Amino acid sequence: MPGFELFGPEEKQEVADVMEHGFTFRYNFDQMRNGRWKTRDMEQLLCEKMGVKHAHLLTSGTAALQTALAAAGIGAGDEVIVPPFTFVASVEALVLAGAVPVFAEIDETLCLSPAGIEAAITPRTKAVNLVHMCGSMGKIDEIKAICDKHHLVLLEDACQAIGGSYHGQALGTIGDVGCYSFDSVKTITCGEGGAVVSNNDDIYKNAHMFADHGHDHIGNDRGAETHPIMGLNFRISEMNAALGLAQLRKLDTIIDIQRKNKKRLKDAMANIAEVSFREIPDEAGDNASFLSFILPTEARTQEISKKLAANGVDGCFYWYVNNWHYLKNWQHIQHMHSAAALPITLIKDRPDYTKVSVPKSDDIMSRTISMAIKLSWTDAQIADRIANIKKAFA
Repeated sequence: MPGFELFGPEEKQEVADVMEHGFTFRYNFDQMRNGRWKTRDMEQLLCEKMGVKHAHLLTSGTAALQTALAAAGIGAGDEVIVPPFTFVASVEALVLAGAVPVFAEIDETLCLSPAGIEAAITPRTKAVNLVHMCGSMGKIDEIKAICDKHHLVLLEDACQAIGGSYHGQALGTIGDVGCYSFDSVKTITCGEGGAVVSNNDDIYKNAHMFADHGHDHIGNDRGAETHPIMGLNFRISEMNAALGLAQLRKLDTIIDIQRKNKKRLKDAMANIAEVSFREIPDEAGDNASFLSFILPTEARTQEISKKLAANGVDGCFYWYVNNWHYLKNWQHIQHMHSAAALPITLIKDRPDYTKVSVPKSDDIMSRTISMAIKLSWTDAQIADRIANIKKAFA
């Protein structure tokens, strides 16, 4: 799903514009930047494309998660429901915020299930972190209704799903606050970067202050700004924003190519009897960065995973044994290993993460393979890929 496949003169020109005429710091230095404000430009374009009121760029998707949590008032002792299938940052950000991750079951959308969320709610639950894995969404209507019923913050981790939508509304903008990632292997990239988006004025206000040591960003004199809250430094540089700005302008093209390439592969695999596909609540809104399919048994899935590799079908992920995307392989999280004592260790009745049981998720993920969709494939390469996939299943 990397946008870097479409790097071209547009990205070079935006970065060169900063080097030749602008300034690398995102705030102030008005006289030195000659009207160049790449971060502001990307934030404005992000708002326009996503149809959201506020966007704030940060240094990474992880920084976006930490900022979103703080901005939405989620912190010490608050329980947050998370899926066992996600990237580790979804959990690390919670722990480092002082919150308590509570793992709930997924369904065949590969995202949190409504039933799983309901079963995990306790009096201390403050939020649900709905991670839109592999470019597609969970059952948003049902999940949002649960959050509304229990007065929970709905955080959308759309780090893998920018450009996707649900009934016409951009993923990341449906809940109270959303996050995107722009690292080197996301749909579009800043090299490193991320964003928080929200239609909530208070969340946005907290987000832009928290990400810059609590600066209120009022006026044009940074030294005269006040600090209503404490924060950290998650400021993106103008260089990274310049790269991301050029990439964001290509987002529609990237999504179109992904959808076209994915459709060819999915249509070809639809005739394989033992293959079923992940559930996508709104097919039209899939950002199509992955083709995820489910097989009848764990043993057959392991076999097919090996045969795909042997037949030259690269970019296939068997997440169940992946070190960074499934709970059962996260020894450092199960045992809360850290360089220093973590806030969660002060909570006496915290969960024992070595004993988390998610049998439904284990069953689904042990039978799931996701195939990354590339932008650079030629028609001939896709035809060869289809032939090699069929060989693997022969």
